[in-house]
Amino acid sequence: MPSTTVTSKGQVTIPKRIRDFLRVKPGDRIDFDIDAGGKVVVRPGGADVRALKGLLHCPGRAPVSLEAMEAAIARHHGRRR
Repeated sequence: MPSTTVTSKGQVTIPKRIRDFLRVKPGDRIDFDIDAGGKVVVRPGGADVRALKGLLHCPGRAPVSLEAMEAAIARHHGRRR
């Protein structure tokens, strides 16, 4: 089991095996939580919104206008009733 030492400033170095498992790199945030059983849960922090840029990009697909999006939403909601 990987372990680390807490410095006088309350800092720790996360062992490489744990960093690799969490897929965290320098500059990433890490969230800590205490579950109902009193265990500390460590997980990668929330993603920076800039990391989402281009996520839905499909090369060659024409942009969709706001009007076309609203029409598609209206059609979808019309079918659900």
